[in-house]
Amino acid sequence: MIEILHGILLGILQGITEFIPVSSSGHLVLGIEFLNFPRPDIGFEIFLHFGSLIAVLLYFRQDLISLCDSVIHFRDKTASRVRSRLIVLYLILATIVTGVIYMLFGDYFEAAFSSIPFVIAMLCVTGLILFFSDKIKSKNIESADLGVKRSIMIGLGQSLAMFPGISRSGTTIASGILVGLNRAEAARFSFLLMIPAIGGANLVNIIKISSIERNMYLPYILGMIAAFISGYLVIALLIRMIKKKQLKYFAYYCWTIALLSFIYFVL
Repeated sequence: MIEILHGILLGILQGITEFIPVSSSGHLVLGIEFLNFPRPDIGFEIFLHFGSLIAVLLYFRQDLISLCDSVIHFRDKTASRVRSRLIVLYLILATIVTGVIYMLFGDYFEAAFSSIPFVIAMLCVTGLILFFSDKIKSKNIESADLGVKRSIMIGLGQSLAMFPGISRSGTTIASGILVGLNRAEAARFSFLLMIPAIGGANLVNIIKISSIERNMYLPYILGMIAAFISGYLVIALLIRMIKKKQLKYFAYYCWTIALLSFIYFVL
């Protein structure tokens, strides 16, 4: 049974690791094992992800208002609204790619959550992705100029994050930089892409909330609030680090956690 302290601590862990590129799913799996907490049900994850979703919606509210405005005034041909509509199109394409892959291989991805060695291995992969993303020279392409092929590649990168231990933000940011987005745009596109990804995943599982026991609502809600606050606070920090090519520090962190987890769980 998840208690109030468990909910808050796991919420903080989720909020921080959802945005910094170190894999929130992998950290939740390992954190629960390290702290010897009872394994929560899918309803708890829905609450935590909803907290992260609120954080990104609030932080990027001006961007979202602009994008929604361009869609509402779809007949308007002014350059700014046309470019905003193109960003919406590319976000939709990347999301569709991820959704199709989830529908085809979702059961396989979910089965991976039960394997601690697999999570450890994927953390090592995340470290490699982050380390080499700092070495990539961006081409200063903006999100509105992304194009269909590049948006599909970013969607494919996001689909890898269905594996626990692979960072969603890490793979999408690295994919964005790889296809030519400048670093600030890669981060912005990645965070905007998170909205339909988290929202869609929660909608798929929303029916499971009805099975939550009443005494679980308080720790679940407090966990959601903790995820929102901690997530909102780290977004700006991560964007600054991306611009300065400092993702390699997260790579070192992923490798350290993977090594400690290997020693603790495997050896």
